[in-house]
Amino acid sequence: MPKIQFINIENVVASVRINQRIDLTKIAQSNLRSEYDPEQFPGLVYRLEKPKTATLIFSSGRMVCTGAKSVKEVHEAVRKIVDELQKEGVLGDNIEPEIEIQNIVASASLGAELNLELAAYTLPDVIYEPEQFPGLIYRMREPKVVILLFTTGKLVITGAKREEYIRIAVENLMKTVTEKGIIRT
Repeated sequence: MPKIQFINIENVVASVRINQRIDLTKIAQSNLRSEYDPEQFPGLVYRLEKPKTATLIFSSGRMVCTGAKSVKEVHEAVRKIVDELQKEGVLGDNIEPEIEIQNIVASASLGAELNLELAAYTLPDVIYEPEQFPGLIYRMREPKVVILLFTTGKLVITGAKREEYIRIAVENLMKTVTEKGIIRT
């Protein structure tokens, strides 16, 4: 039986709430990492090199952090931004950001080719239109994620709210495709 070759988290997206209004113009004037053009977009883009993330900051005190490779990196990035904005006098002291993971995107490989036609007939909740898109879209119920399956055995998993859901989804999929004979040997 083939073994799962790899599972890599590619992107973690989180929403952040800070219970304070934020002066975006002040950030833009004092910080070289930021991009702000309110005529084009109401948010400021704040980029970090480590961890490599881009965070949209809105004057309402809301943020959206993208680009992290783990939930831990999201927390590191948000803490670093809050600390820097406090040092610049943009945020007050004792700020505790509320972070909520919105989406985790990962890639994986099952280490074997898949028969997508058979998968389309045997798996529930699938969309497979090879003339439109080369992959099969599978809406897994437990854990609740969407998996793109390709004939090569490569996968893209999206919609997870926790990192462990990615691993569970890939393991569940491997078991299912093996049992149903969807793996080509």
